[in-house]
Amino acid sequence: MEATKVGIIGCGNISGIYLENLSKYDATDLFAVADLDASRAQAKADEYKVPHVLTVDEMLAHPEIEIVVDLTIPAAHFDVAKLALNAGKHVYNEKPLAIGLYEGRELVELAASKGVRLGCAPDTVLGAGIQTCRELIDSGEIGELVGFNAFMMSSGVEAWHPNPTFYYQVGGGPLFDMGPYYVSALVQLFGPVSRVSGITRTSFPTRTVSSQPLAGTVLTVDTPTHIVSTLEFVKGPIGQLTTSFDTMAGTDLKHIEVYGSKATLRVPDPNFFGGPISLKRVGSDTWEEIEITRPYAENARGLGVLDMALAIRSNRPHRANGELAYHVLDVMHSAHTSSDEGRHITLDSGVAQPALMPAAELKD
Repeated sequence: MEATKVGIIGCGNISGIYLENLSKYDATDLFAVADLDASRAQAKADEYKVPHVLTVDEMLAHPEIEIVVDLTIPAAHFDVAKLALNAGKHVYNEKPLAIGLYEGRELVELAASKGVRLGCAPDTVLGAGIQTCRELIDSGEIGELVGFNAFMMSSGVEAWHPNPTFYYQVGGGPLFDMGPYYVSALVQLFGPVSRVSGITRTSFPTRTVSSQPLAGTVLTVDTPTHIVSTLEFVKGPIGQLTTSFDTMAGTDLKHIEVYGSKATLRVPDPNFFGGPISLKRVGSDTWEEIEITRPYAENARGLGVLDMALAIRSNRPHRANGELAYHVLDVMHSAHTSSDEGRHITLDSGVAQPALMPAAELKD
């Protein structure tokens, strides 16, 4: 099978792991990089032996490049993806798909009208950890699905991130930052969400940056930073997702628990590809550690691009697709809208539950 030529736009911090992985997969030919800072693009090309450094216009016009991977800042995802789709390229965005819900819908519709594919991170949910949990659920190991609890709790990003301003502006906050990992994982496990309610809070009106180079800068907080969302799924389970930048003393709450009629399942952190996974069966006093034998337990960012490349060649759906990313965006916006308007939000962005990943490495 001929490798699919890939171009990456955006050579910031996250690009390294994409460059590393996409340069080693047989099905992806890492052909070119582009960045507004040409010297940064050249440095990445030298480090990862990428043969071409192009401008964005040159990349979009290049006839050999089939997939454009958009690793720009979230505020630029819509504009860059729209340009690439209009150029006839398949596009894979870093998360989120876009900031605005209407922007996400436009990208999905544009890709369909152009006959090209749209994909989006996170692809951590295609890794060994979440996929093993999906397999346990699908096989009936935990019984009838009842519900879940999910938590992403922290004290914020201003103590470590070099430029945390965005996280406290509209379009930021803990739900839009980390929610894509959690909601994507839940959709992988259960299928689409049918109804959302939410209550939001902005606990602290300002934040003082302690990381370099902006230490001492006082940021105005313009978005909710503690969000409690209740999600109801088409298949029946209901549960709570709490995302917070306001848990100043930390917490021992762990990621995701799924409750069934036969067992409770502890799902690993969806920000990573591996485990651990544990199961507590009805009638047992102990947690059973679940062995992970599936591939992609390591940092495999770019796996969604690989799956897209193989799907293009074999004419099948790719898993980290634009419709799924739009559904996730809809869930997150609906939690905020529910809080603002004091009502449940019924979703109309239903999406097919992605196919389970194969038990061996992708070799379509």
